[in-house]
Amino acid sequence: MNDIDQKILNYLQSNGRLSIKKLSEALFITAPAVSQRLKKLEENGYIKSYNANLNMDKLGLNIKAFIQLEVSPDEKPKFYKYIEKIPNVIECDCITGPYSMIIQAVFKTTQDLDDLINELHQFGRTSTQIVFSTPIEQRGYYLK
Repeated sequence: MNDIDQKILNYLQSNGRLSIKKLSEALFITAPAVSQRLKKLEENGYIKSYNANLNMDKLGLNIKAFIQLEVSPDEKPKFYKYIEKIPNVIECDCITGPYSMIIQAVFKTTQDLDDLINELHQFGRTSTQIVFSTPIEQRGYYLK
């Protein structure tokens, strides 16, 4: 990966809908060259997917929570199958410390959050934090 590839990744993290034409103008290279570089970045796994960043408040999902969950190692396969099917879960990470999982989820009501926490207790104990504000939204990692 060279500087041009890094610039392509930076532009796409800011706006994943940039056309090849706009990218070629910004990078001062031909559209076919941009297209070829994009294809290689995708094939080599640097670009996993193209997504829309949704406004959760507009969707009525204005409660965001981080749920820490203690899951025993032998329960993880069952847990992974379970958590993958929960639409409110927007991210789940395996972590170090007293809890083995941290789940980021969004809800319309605190009752919906409470219902999920009660279901999660089948896997282990939980600790939950509700987000008051998000001063820095999810963003990409900009390459230099």
